[in-house]
This record gives sequence, C-alpha cells and structure tokens, in this order.
Amino acid sequence: MLTISGLTKSFGGRTLFADVTLQVNRQDRIGLVGPNGAGKTTLFSLILRQESPDQGEITFERNLTLGYLPQESAPVGDETVLELATAISPEFVRLRRQVLAWDAGHPGEPDFHDNAHDRFNELGGHQLEAKAKKVLAGLSFRDLDFQRPAREMSGGWVMRAHLARLLVQEPDLLMLDEPTNHLDLEALLWFQAYLKYYPGAILMISHDREFLNQLVGSIVEIRLGKLVRYRGNYDDYLAQREANEAQWMAAYKNQQREIERLMEFVVRFRAKNTKATQAQAKLKQIERMEKVEAPVADDQEISFTFPQPRRSGLKVITLENIDHAYGENVVYRGLHFQAERGQRIVLVGPNGAGKSTLLKLLAGVLPTQSGARTLGHNVKSGYYSQNRIEMLRPDFTALEEALDTPQRVTEQFVRTVLGCFLFRGDDVFKKVSVLSGGEKRRIALVKLLLERPTLLLMDEPTTP
Repeated sequence: MLTISGLTKSFGGRTLFADVTLQVNRQDRIGLVGPNGAGKTTLFSLILRQESPDQGEITFERNLTLGYLPQESAPVGDETVLELATAISPEFVRLRRQVLAWDAGHPGEPDFHDNAHDRFNELGGHQLEAKAKKVLAGLSFRDLDFQRPAREMSGGWVMRAHLARLLVQEPDLLMLDEPTNHLDLEALLWFQAYLKYYPGAILMISHDREFLNQLVGSIVEIRLGKLVRYRGNYDDYLAQREANEAQWMAAYKNQQREIERLMEFVVRFRAKNTKATQAQAKLKQIERMEKVEAPVADDQEISFTFPQPRRSGLKVITLENIDHAYGENVVYRGLHFQAERGQRIVLVGPNGAGKSTLLKLLAGVLPTQSGARTLGHNVKSGYYSQNRIEMLRPDFTALEEALDTPQRVTEQFVRTVLGCFLFRGDDVFKKVSVLSGGEKRRIALVKLLLERPTLLLMDEPTTP
C-alpha cells in the first residue's frame, strides 16, 4: 500500500536518508525508532507530501486513505470536542451541521432536505457520532465535555480529540507521531487495546517501549542514513540488533586480520624478484575485497549534573488555603502544600486532576485566586512546562537560545552544557526551526538548568 524507493533527503546541511527503501503492507504494525534528530518526523513529512525528497519516490496504492497525528500540536477552530472527533472529512462536517440544524428547527415535520440526509447517512451519519462518543469516552473525555468548544481545553486534550477523530475515520494507513505523549495510564491502556484490533496498517514513532512491545510486528530503525527493518516487537529488535552488531564486528575484525596477513606477505616479499609477482597478486586481492566498514557507535547518551544553587532555607515553598477554579470547574478548594529542602516529590493522578495546575501555582505562573504562596529564604523556582518548547524562538540558533538567560554565563560554559545534551560542534548553530521535537525539549531543559533554580518544578520532563 506504501512503497518508498531510493529515497534521499538532506536537511539542515546533513543527510538524513541515503537511497533508502521501505514497504508498508495492509495490516502491518511498524514502529519507527531512532535517536532525536535522526529524521523520523521528516520521513513522516515526506510520506505526507509536506516535503519533497532530494531523490527517489514514494508511491501509494490507489484510493489509499492516510491519517496523521502530529507530535506537538494540531489545529483547532470553533468546533466542539464532538464535532472535532467526527470531522472525518470537510463534507461530513458540513452535512452534519446542516442535518442537525434542520432537525432542531423542524421537529416532527417532513424532511424536504432529502439529499443532505441521504448523503449524511451514506457516510455513516449518526452511527459515526455514536462511535465518536465511545472513542472519546475511552480517551477519558466526560459526557459533558462533548459539547465544549475544543479551544477551551488544554493542548493535550485537543490532541486526544484529534486522535479520536482518526480512530473514528479509520484510515487505511494510520501514522502516529508519539501518540502516548498526552495520555494518562487509563487512556493509554484503552488506546493500546483498541489498536490491537485496528483494521488498517499502523506506522508509529514512539519512545514508549512497552507500547511498542504490545503492538508492533516489526521495527524500522533510522541509523546512519539507512532504514533497517527488524521483525518482531521492540525487545526482539534489541536482541536482533545486538546479534547483528556482534556479527558485524566479527566480520570486520576477521577481514582486518586477513588484510594484515596479506600485507605482511607484500611488505616482506615485494622487493624479491622470485616473490614480487605473488606480492602484487596479494595487493590486487586486497583491492578486490568488498570492504566491511568499521562499526560506528552512534548511540549517544546525555550526561550532565545539576548546577549547584545557593543553599535555601528549610522550608522551600508553602501554599496555604488555596482555591482555584476554571469557571465552574473547581480544581482546588482550601489546598495546603509544603515542600522542604532536599525533598523529591512526584505528583500522580488522572488527566484533569490538577497536576499541571498545582505546578503552575507553585511556579507562580498562575496567580492564586485566594490564599497565599510563600517562597522560602534564597529560593528561586525553575519551571519546565509541557509547552515550554513553544516559547523557543524559531529564528534563534540553539546557542543563542541557551545564552538567553538572566544568569551571567560565558559562551564557553553554555557550549559545554549544550555538549552534555548532545549539541556538539556545529550543532549549536542549528536554527531552532530545524530541530526535532526531542531536540527542542533538550534546549528547554538546558535553559532551565542554566537558571540554577533552588526549586525544580517539572511537568512531564521525560516526554520525547
């Protein structure tokens, strides 16, 4: 249903893919993996025709339908959550509004708008709305959320509504970029179970190993400009890759030993008339060899330590008798919270329980509607929000963005910190606009660490 042939693509002065191929068949379940910046999202953009390859082609089966969930954000207008979830096509959206408006304005009267009703029913009509409600409920939306304007909800909930739309639409090929980022455990387990019976093919980017283990039948790794396919789930991929690495290293070492043996003969006998012909033959034998390239260790790990802040008082922060509500939705009433120096506290709970709201109150991003927020002696808070990467400026380089800090720091120190987060050499001069989502998050984390906060407040810091 999807064929990639001889694909080559360079981006930001770097070759992401070189003459790669990939075949996706119906009911395939494929996980796309690789380090941040390897080109996973770019490959999706190429498949979606949002970008053009430098060479090669991407072909689709006739009448193939594609559905795509982006990693970071998706558009939303004036529609309600239910309207967004049923927006399987512009035609269906228009017909649904016409039919609902007619039904509401002419109860019990004969329907003269037969064409609209017939076409609406032909596209699934009320059955699709019932399906959308079921999917939304599985993704933890409440019944009272269905008629809420989607724009009133957080970015994570908007992404869930878009995910619901794709599941209702059921495209032949479902393309998901980090689909678990905005799901709590309950919604994740429902979504995982739902995808096991999805009728189409799935191509997904994910760093969630267990999610991949449960769903995929093959892993495609982007590595050193190539697409390498492994059969099985993520654990199978790790085992196969380790075995391949061992074989590759063994083949390389064996060939190097053979080359060394042949060269010893050449060096020893090339000057002797009786052996010169044989020595020349050995040189030609080396030249004719199909050389095994030396294995490259491309798995880099982030390595850093938190900068030491000023010593604070014992009481770091206190919230007293806090009330907070969004309209009629009361999140906290009479909340008391206190954190002390050296404590490590984790906030858990379902989506909508108020975890992000509490962090914003602690960070001072949200003003207290009642009650008091008190910082302790020498305390400076640093807040890493879920949408922190949206505050980065696309026209800045990674270095310029990191240097934009209220702290007095040298460029050399900042470059050292960036190096710890895998921005090395000329990587620091990349524009934020060309960075992957994971690379942008690393920049945001660098900026947070350079602030040297006494109180670290982090909302989903491990989201890829």
